[in-house]
Amino acid sequence: MRVPKKERQRLLQETIERTPFIKDEELSKQFSVSIQTIRLDRMELKIPEVRERIKHVASEHLDEVKSLSMSEVIGDMIDLKLDDSAISVLDIEKEHVFSRNEIARGHVLFAQANSLAVALINDELALTTKAEIRFSRQVHLGERVVAKARVMKLRGDGRTDVTVESYVGEERVFEGDFTIYRRGEEEQA
Repeated sequence: MRVPKKERQRLLQETIERTPFIKDEELSKQFSVSIQTIRLDRMELKIPEVRERIKHVASEHLDEVKSLSMSEVIGDMIDLKLDDSAISVLDIEKEHVFSRNEIARGHVLFAQANSLAVALINDELALTTKAEIRFSRQVHLGERVVAKARVMKLRGDGRTDVTVESYVGEERVFEGDFTIYRRGEEEQA
């Protein structure tokens, strides 16, 4: 049974407000309409495409990264509160997957998580000294991985413990516990 246009648009708006990084393809499946219908609905509702929504969210929620350049962060950084929490989004594309099965290479998910953990550090020098990682399931071509990092402990010895969890939709696909060395004020002098 088809949902009337006004009701579909109301539900579409609610869905995008709740999950702003959802792709048109996913919305198309969710509402059982064509991608073009979703695009037309978004245009009528003045909702930008996902790339613009990501940029908008990022512009409002980013501290300045100190430990790396933004080009060294794997994925699109959309939230950063130094020494607290960070979020990045990575769309899995052809260059991220094995060609024979279209499954994302593990080092890509690790790189997203590790670069996010390092970017989170409020210091100009931050290096990973230890990482314990767990993959929960395979990630496939076309999926969007949202990595969420948070500082668990600022140690007195120049190290910081960071946890990163990565999700596809609501499903956790990766977890990592990172220990990051930071130079600290006493060594900068």
